[in-house]
Amino acid sequence: MEIQNKTEIFYENILNVLKNSREKVLKTVNITMVKTYFEIGRLILEEEQKGEYRGTYGKELLKTLSIRLTKEFGKGFSETNLKQMKTFYDVYKIRQTVSDEFKLSWSHYLILMRISNIEERQFYEIEAFNSNWSLRELRRQLDSALYERLVLSRDKESVKELSLKG
Repeated sequence: MEIQNKTEIFYENILNVLKNSREKVLKTVNITMVKTYFEIGRLILEEEQKGEYRGTYGKELLKTLSIRLTKEFGKGFSETNLKQMKTFYDVYKIRQTVSDEFKLSWSHYLILMRISNIEERQFYEIEAFNSNWSLRELRRQLDSALYERLVLSRDKESVKELSLKG
């Protein structure tokens, strides 16, 4: 009986090591992807700004780039995605967060970059990271206007506590 318990503990330890490693790898890949998209957005915006006819040139640039990148790398480089990368760079080129590092997933940033109020966007970005919000939770907090309620509330801690409990 005791050997079986030791074997089970040993197995659980190995599982924990593997799960933690996988989580770290996924976070690293995700952050690298976000940084890559930020850099692609920068390059697109800078190239468009060099063009004499920005509107027409920009559309052709994205269309051609999309075709070439899709051929080379597969999915993920549609014109829409490239526009989102450009917008992402434009929104985050002057970092407004406590840290200059990207810590959330690309999907989180797709939601956050739609928030025009810099303080509100910064609040949700920090809270999403600190509270480890999923996409669903981020949307829920946005839909429930957490930021606005906290700004208007006299008892900010109570409102925040309620929002975390759901």
